[in-house]
Formats: sequence, structure tokens, C-alpha cells
Amino acid sequence: MATHETSLAIIIIAGPQASGKSTLATALSVELRRRGERVALVELDQIAAMALPTLPSWDAAHQIFETTTGLWARTDLTSVIAEGSGSHDEVSRLQLQAPPGAVIVTVATTVALETAIARAQADPTRGVSKERSFLSRVYQQWPEELNRIDPDLLIDMGHCTVEEAVEHVSARIGAARREPVTPPILPTRTR
Repeated sequence: MATHETSLAIIIIAGPQASGKSTLATALSVELRRRGERVALVELDQIAAMALPTLPSWDAAHQIFETTTGLWARTDLTSVIAEGSGSHDEVSRLQLQAPPGAVIVTVATTVALETAIARAQADPTRGVSKERSFLSRVYQQWPEELNRIDPDLLIDMGHCTVEEAVEHVSARIGAARREPVTPPILPTRTR
């Protein structure tokens, strides 16, 4: 039976603000490259930063982020890491960018609210996401979004080192690539 051993892997890293998405995505891209993978790291915040301070809307940034992920997925790469989504709808739109034969690994990061607040407030590049009231609302809604996302892997970045998180994600990518390929069922013609 065929496997996805060499298939493109699209790794979607989703989570609320200050939950460790960027830290994990950057470390994962370094490790995958160290292992010989050809990797693109697409970050929503970098896409948005291209238009700051005149960003038309976050919806526009998400659309460009999703399109960019899809374009990289159609090149000669072995892994595309898409980091920045925080909702089921955003993750679903990224999943639609996968070309046939690609494996998709969805990773959700989480952390305690107080940890997120401390991280956000220590980051001078953050805007509204460093406000306690904003983060509190996001983290109150996160359990419902997490349920809807139904990730392949959930990592609490407050209880896991970055190295451990990278190993967990790498192992999940390997497992996804080893899963048997199920050929599509094509409709049959009747005469």
C-alpha cells in the first residue's frame, strides 16, 4: 500500500494571541530544515505588517495569508508552516489551500491566560493584544474554538518546552506521512 512518506506537509499552527504559536513555528521551521526539509514559514503577523500602519483590515490580511500559504504549497517544498490562525473558520480556509496528495497537520497551542497576559505585556510590538480585557475575551472563547478546530495535536506551551513541542509536532508530521493513502472513490458510469 502507498504512503505519504515524501508528501508535502502543511502544518497549521493555530491558537489565541500570546499562546506560543510564533515561537513554535520558528523553532519547527529550523528543526525541519536541519532534517533536510525544504520549508516555507508563512506568518499572519508578517503578512499584516507589510501594510502597517495602513492595514485595510484583518480580513484582507487573512485572505493574503491563506493565498500565500496555498502558493507556497504548490512549489517544490516539503513543508509549509502556516502560523497565525485563531479560529475554526480560518483553519478551514487554510486546509482548503492544500493541493491533492498533501498531508495536513493541525496544531493548536494554548497557555494559561495569566501567562498570555505576561507574555503580551512584555512584547513591545503588540497592540491591542496586550490589553487584559482583550485577551480575557479571546481566552474565554478559545475552548469553543479549540473544540471546533479539533486539532491533530494540542500543545500547552506553558507546560512544554519549545524543544518538546517541536518533537511532538515532528512526530505527528511523520505519522501523517506514514498513514496509508486512500485513493479517491470515483463515480462509475452507468450505461
